Amino acid sequence: MTSFPMPTAPPTIQADFDFGAMYDVAAASLRGSGPVQRPENQDNFLVIDGRGQACHLLDQLPRHCRLPGWPAGHGRVAVLDGMGGHGHGREAAEALVSSLLTLPACHGTAELGRRLDVLHAELQRHFAHDPGARPGTTLTLVELPPGAPPLLYHVGDSRLYEIGPEDAHPLTVDHVPATAEAMAGRIDERGWWRQVHGRHAPQIAQAFILGNAFGDPGRLSDPLLALTPLNLPSWLCHLPDRRVLRLRQDAVYLLATDGFWSCAAPDRFVSGWPALLHGAADARAMLARLFGSLDEAPPPGLHPDNLTALVLRPLAPAALEADETALPDGARS
Repeated sequence: MTSFPMPTAPPTIQADFDFGAMYDVAAASLRGSGPVQRPENQDNFLVIDGRGQACHLLDQLPRHCRLPGWPAGHGRVAVLDGMGGHGHGREAAEALVSSLLTLPACHGTAELGRRLDVLHAELQRHFAHDPGARPGTTLTLVELPPGAPPLLYHVGDSRLYEIGPEDAHPLTVDHVPATAEAMAGRIDERGWWRQVHGRHAPQIAQAFILGNAFGDPGRLSDPLLALTPLNLPSWLCHLPDRRVLRLRQDAVYLLATDGFWSCAAPDRFVSGWPALLHGAADARAMLARLFGSLDEAPPPGLHPDNLTALVLRPLAPAALEADETALPDGARS
């Protein structure tokens, strides 16, 4: 008698968060989709809501805790992908999440960047004596100060997507060898898009804790290199790693690890997300559809990988417009 693989169990979606009238948030993580899966889930996520209630993964299971002294109304959301090709990928992601739970609430991109760069160096020292290759993790984080626009901090090849009624497009630049080639002027916009969004390429040029290989592909440098308008090509300079975000009221925002587009034609698969999410009542329902689509209609050539996604849905417009008369972020800091 022929046996068929059982469908993947649906993810446990975490959605009981209190962001007041500003945001609707849901997050979930799975070891994988389909009959062939990774041996463990090296991804992670973090949600801290406006009451200081936090949720993340510990030993691959959701953990809830309360952060004493967390400022009312402030939020923080993030996704992480531990480096599966290196030792201690899951532990690296868990160590970073644990540190993010103690990171003070930040109110500007300069402050957020400084604190995370210090944390990167501290965690490098923490893992320095472990045998084998240095571990690493991606980090795509959105800080949600009350009454102010969100702040982005990004390193690695997880992504933040803006999904509107008609299209879905990335708001982050992957830290991969093709981006290093583009920064050096060796490939153009079309070639970069084809390599980064048109096919699956698991190599990475930079990760938290791991360091960066932008300067020399054959050697890791300890610090992180922020991608800015000064070092990005002109067609990517509007997407620096550390910036204030302008959220659209008619869009939702997806933070996700690369398991969601590790397939033969990622851009074609991603282009179907607006129709997939259309009509979903809330962030929880959107996540259920995203995960369900990989089981019900997986894209051609889907690679086995961990899957982590977080939906951030703006509810109120008041905090989404920056004060145009304010000093630049660096001057305020």
